[in-house]
Amino acid sequence: MKKSYIFKLALVLFLGTSTQFIAKAQFTLQGQMRTRTEVRNGLGNLVANDAKSAAFTSQRTRLNFGYKWDRVTFGAAVQDVRVWGQDASSISNADGAKLMLHEGWAEVTLANKADTTIKFKLVDLLSIKIGRQELIYDDVRLIGNLDWLQQGRRHDMVLLKGVHHGWQFDVGLAFNQNADAFGITGTGYVPANLSPTTRTSTGVLVPTPAGIIPLTVGGGIGANSVKTGGALAWINPPSTNGASQDYKSFKSVYISRKFNQTKFSGLFFQDDFSAYRLDSVGSASTGYVYGRRFVASGATDAFDYGQSRSRTTYGLMINHTIGNASGFGKIALQGAYYGQTGKDREGNDMDAYHYTLAATYQKSRWAFTLGYDVLSGNDGTSATNNYKASTGKNNRFDPLYGTPHKHWGYMDYFYVGTNSPAGGLNNGYFKAKYTTNTVTVGVDYHSFALNKATTKGDGTLVGTDLGNEIDFTLNYNMNKFTNLELGYSVMMATANMPFAKGQATTDVAANNFNKTGTWFYAMINIRPDFFYTKPVAIK
Repeated sequence: MKKSYIFKLALVLFLGTSTQFIAKAQFTLQGQMRTRTEVRNGLGNLVANDAKSAAFTSQRTRLNFGYKWDRVTFGAAVQDVRVWGQDASSISNADGAKLMLHEGWAEVTLANKADTTIKFKLVDLLSIKIGRQELIYDDVRLIGNLDWLQQGRRHDMVLLKGVHHGWQFDVGLAFNQNADAFGITGTGYVPANLSPTTRTSTGVLVPTPAGIIPLTVGGGIGANSVKTGGALAWINPPSTNGASQDYKSFKSVYISRKFNQTKFSGLFFQDDFSAYRLDSVGSASTGYVYGRRFVASGATDAFDYGQSRSRTTYGLMINHTIGNASGFGKIALQGAYYGQTGKDREGNDMDAYHYTLAATYQKSRWAFTLGYDVLSGNDGTSATNNYKASTGKNNRFDPLYGTPHKHWGYMDYFYVGTNSPAGGLNNGYFKAKYTTNTVTVGVDYHSFALNKATTKGDGTLVGTDLGNEIDFTLNYNMNKFTNLELGYSVMMATANMPFAKGQATTDVAANNFNKTGTWFYAMINIRPDFFYTKPVAIK
């Protein structure tokens, strides 16, 4: 009896002190369980006329842990992403890569004028954030966390963050390597996740040669390797925008300042890519693995893999607000221009641009947006000419590492993992939204066109009109932690779409695609705050 009393007393003391410590140290523990059921019939790309709809449910389970002290902030997010049933077993996991660290970072305060114990006072607030982290700027047009994708987007980097007299400035740096094993020399980097095995040109299964991304028929990891006409074979795309490789490193500067109702924000982003050469490994008896070599094959390999392939993106965004939603109404104006120079992933000189203009009128529960985006593109046969336009340069703008799903149609036809048009994109759009305390209803209309006309296989020009898309969404907040979202989208494509997306080179092939794509999804998003306590009314 005495032991039981002592145990209960110890438990009460432990819980009490733990609760006080948690409150003082500011721990946070939040979760997310998000399922999304989709019915796809022409999402991302057009499908064949006789193709049947695909249907599945994907799930993201995420646990976010945070800790904050006076001068140190720590965060970690562990997530598991999977499609229901993809393990093809109820008792074993066929893929060990689903559970991953989405974020893991620590932020140390270097200066804070409000903290009298810190002697460094040259800036109002200065900190350094180190580790795996999301990067989000402005409307996530160029830099964002891509939260729509279940896996999301994150970067392994160092970020210096500062605030001074109303100015915000961030300076970022990332540098990627494949491994830290003994015996590795140099800083060569294979910029994609590869299968441990691949097939030679004769179909023999062999280990994937070190330092090479194989070229196979259609890019399939189980397909035979080919010398010409093949596609890069990786486990998953290294990025959005149809990117052929992940960055080797990047340097970024972001500056913003708000003056009354006008906000200015500037971005400088230089991403560096690995140089490569075409190579093959194998023999006549077993066949060859053809591919792009990014790491030297030996001491006699004289190719300069460290040559500069740096791309620079720079630009300015301006947001200005007039009025308020309760009176005549609030008008929000947005304008931005970005340019791209330097070298692209293939080593071509770049000369590209992107600009956007938009106006949103908000009155009470209603909001209406009218806008126009232009992303420059290449003309002619650039898609089969190593991405060069007739100018001899790559004029196709790459919208970096943002959230394309938000801007260029919910059906993800442009600047995602389903290839992106070499001719660029012109996007005129109109959006309407109605919001209550618990429900939001929206409809978006997009009119898509190529920025520059490209050519078919016979050399004739492809028309620039690509089609129209309508997106319907319904959001319902069931409670503080639970949201239900429904969506239905229709793509009404023209005959030019299969050519623009690289799905066809002849009219005969283009006619095999259904020009009307549809997509439905139902998403449940549950995000509990484990330390949340419901306020108690004082009588």
